[in-house]
Amino acid sequence: MDQTFSHSPKNIYALDALYRISNILVAGMNQRQILSEVLDAMDSELGMKRGTVTLLSPDRTEIMIEVAHGLPLEHTRRVRYQVGEGITGRVIQSGKPFIVPQISKEPQFLNRFQRSSKIDEELSFICVPIAIGQDVLGTISVDRVYRADHPLDDDMRLLSIVASMIAHDVRSRQEEAHALQALEDENLRLRNELTDKFRPENIIGNSSAMRDVYAEIHQVAVSDTTVLIRGESGTGKELVAHAIHYTSPRAAGPFIKVNCAALNENLLESELFGHEKGAFTGAVQTRQGRLEGANGGTIFLDEIGDFSPIVQVKLLRVLQERQFERVGSNKTLETNARILVATNRDLEKAVEEGKFRQDLYYRINVFPVFLPPLRDRKNDILLLADHFVEKYAKKMDKVIRRISTPAINMMVAYHWPGNVRELENCIERAVLLSTDNVIHSHHLPPTLQTSDASDTIGTGSFRERVQLFERDIIVDALKRTNGNLTSAARDLGSTPRIITYKVKELNIDYRRYRRSKG
Repeated sequence: MDQTFSHSPKNIYALDALYRISNILVAGMNQRQILSEVLDAMDSELGMKRGTVTLLSPDRTEIMIEVAHGLPLEHTRRVRYQVGEGITGRVIQSGKPFIVPQISKEPQFLNRFQRSSKIDEELSFICVPIAIGQDVLGTISVDRVYRADHPLDDDMRLLSIVASMIAHDVRSRQEEAHALQALEDENLRLRNELTDKFRPENIIGNSSAMRDVYAEIHQVAVSDTTVLIRGESGTGKELVAHAIHYTSPRAAGPFIKVNCAALNENLLESELFGHEKGAFTGAVQTRQGRLEGANGGTIFLDEIGDFSPIVQVKLLRVLQERQFERVGSNKTLETNARILVATNRDLEKAVEEGKFRQDLYYRINVFPVFLPPLRDRKNDILLLADHFVEKYAKKMDKVIRRISTPAINMMVAYHWPGNVRELENCIERAVLLSTDNVIHSHHLPPTLQTSDASDTIGTGSFRERVQLFERDIIVDALKRTNGNLTSAARDLGSTPRIITYKVKELNIDYRRYRRSKG
């Protein structure tokens, strides 16, 4: 005949305890609070004294006390077990429960909590693993006042049920803590990368004009002064803004960029200041503005010269009082974000024409930083070109050993109306077209293919372009062969006579490519 559930007081108490523990596990408290209340329930409902929960350390080499009920907190913090050490370590190692009927007669019992303060009080000890499958996470153990007739196996089964109930909660919290730590580590890594990437020293350029820019960045970064970054389109104003932020005490805070030229007046106002639900058609919910999001950090307003008069007035108030309202709201908000602005427009002319407020101009022009156009920093062109070659060669999985001399001459002679951005685009194209590990002049865009830039004369006829190509590949071969005409001919699959003729025809000084031995 099947056994039926006994309605004895003992089983009723066990069910009540399990019901209370199940409610504790869904209460949404932190892990230590939950485990502490579980042990309290086992004490009050079942008479299991001095309950202890241990968990394996993240590296699984040490067993630590997570919660100890009825024992001094300062004592539990000092207690540590190794895997396999004592009863607790043995349960962790084996994944099997262990019962000690009388702790005074068990040699493996370490008694690190100094139980049995009374000589005549004998205790029983039960320890079961907290595990999911074969993966042991820790243990839960309890004491009982020893009674010869008490069925400890029943206590062990009940304790095992409790351990299985809390195992999934422990695992999920460990996974959540691990994921959170991974996010924090990744966030720190990305911030460190940004800090390294946007140091002023990492902006490419060694010309005197750029050295002045670096000095200004270091000078203004330590303060909260508003900075106006000026320069033509493509000169790298956003890089300077990044450098100021990541060199400042606000480096750990957010860096938020707003491209003002890409938004119309209404969208820009909402983007900067935020809006309330129903403020305008499409405002289906309240939205935080970029100024709020930049609290504790820096907001970079690119192309501020495109601001409408209404937005100019609101920005002036932010600069003066650090206050603003969301669109559709009367509630005044405050911001402590540092404000950096940039423009390629002639603001002085805009002020004269009434297109830009004079008071706003004076507010943003506290510390201007001027970025020179690329045509005024010719010495930096090769440095920048080498940097972009390395960048795009890595991106396209190519090996580019160098830029040919004619290609360098063309780049230096060109006036670069698009500045650094145009140079980067040209190098990306050249790396894509290169098939022999060298950037040649014919890999550069047609806009650079002028007679002055390519060291040719005349109007750039078909013959002149062919000669340019021949000169390019012969100079490359001479560089590889240390200016030796015979070796260069062999390298090109030609004869010394033909190469000597071409060198004279193209007026190439092969001796300049001979490296001295001294």
